[in-house]
Amino acid sequence: MTVRSREEVSTDIRMPMLHSSGSWYRMNELDPLYSWPDCAAPVSTLRDYAVSVVFSVLLVALAPLQFGFTCGYSSPTQSAIIEDLGLTVSEFGMFGSLASVGAMVGAIASGQISEYIGRKGSLMIAAIPNVIGWLVISFSHDISFLYMGRLLVGFGVGMISYTVLVYIAEISPGKMRGMLGSVNQLAVTVGVMVAYLLGSFVDWRLLAVIGALPCGILLPGLFFVPESPRWLAKMGMMESCESSLQALRGYDTDITSELTEIKRSASSSRKNNTICVVLFKRRRYWYPLMLSVGLLVLQQLSGINAILFYSSTILEKAGISSGGVATFGLGSISVVATGVATWLMDRAGRRVLLLVSSAGMTASLLLVAISYFLEDIISKDSFFYDTLGVLSVVGLLTMTVFFSLGMGPIPWLIMSEVCVETIRRLVVVA
Repeated sequence: MTVRSREEVSTDIRMPMLHSSGSWYRMNELDPLYSWPDCAAPVSTLRDYAVSVVFSVLLVALAPLQFGFTCGYSSPTQSAIIEDLGLTVSEFGMFGSLASVGAMVGAIASGQISEYIGRKGSLMIAAIPNVIGWLVISFSHDISFLYMGRLLVGFGVGMISYTVLVYIAEISPGKMRGMLGSVNQLAVTVGVMVAYLLGSFVDWRLLAVIGALPCGILLPGLFFVPESPRWLAKMGMMESCESSLQALRGYDTDITSELTEIKRSASSSRKNNTICVVLFKRRRYWYPLMLSVGLLVLQQLSGINAILFYSSTILEKAGISSGGVATFGLGSISVVATGVATWLMDRAGRRVLLLVSSAGMTASLLLVAISYFLEDIISKDSFFYDTLGVLSVVGLLTMTVFFSLGMGPIPWLIMSEVCVETIRRLVVVA
């Protein structure tokens, strides 16, 4: 296999801010003892060359795990934080919503940061405010530090939401992209479930320290996984691109055809690297843009964040005496449903899962709405009044299940698949 030296890269290629990624897979460039033979072995099976890809995906999944922990943190800790710091319900509501404010800023910055310093570098930067933010929350004794920590965590989460999806999409083999892309949403639901579980018996300050662990582990762990081959090719680092791709696919795998496709894609991407009005005059970009933005808007308008942030309070008002246990059950069901969606993603297809998810969520929310509407009409002494509480809980559970089956993981996955990188950055900002 021949590689192009860095001196042969044309001068019009923009070089990255961080030149070396510090990864183990670059040993072959530093020591000839690690160099690969010129003749590649026959193509191995998917199972053989996907091992390092799965490891890389599972490691970066710590970032969306942090995302889910952030979403689930406010639900089990609401009463304890309000009591310890003397907050009002509206002040705690502001605490919960500040994560979304920070996430908006982080999402805006994530596109350019990941473009200039790479996917791994962007995740490293995202991990730092997450760790600091959780520590600030843990040691806060007044509302200002509590808010500051939540904003920092939100900023890191905003960067994570874009960078992880792009990194997974760029390193995954085509036949596994759907399944591996769904790991992002699966990790989010696991993070929510862990926050619900630990929040039932752990003090809110200690829970915040635990929240810093995923990104604390991710930060050094990123030195042991390859950078995205597509980003390296776009930066003109062809030797590193080939090394990264070979490490991801296995040392006995012929990567010639995939490497050629990556080089061709990188060359095209460099020509259209700037977001401009002229770009949107091309009709071929309209449909991917409208599809991606539309699905993500519908995802956020579904109301899932309200359920995740305040599920314990919602369930208690629905008549569940032990809101913490019920909340953990809700998180567990969400994890199982997302796991099923991960398995079905490349079998049933994205469109079928979206249709089933949307129909199920609509029916579930109608059930909840009707239950709360009839509560004001039916007498409290009636037998049907107690049944309404059960129906509302069933509606919340099924809504969470159907969201996890499609509307949760698929919009982000579709965005990473159908949009070119220039449009993708705009979609994330929107």
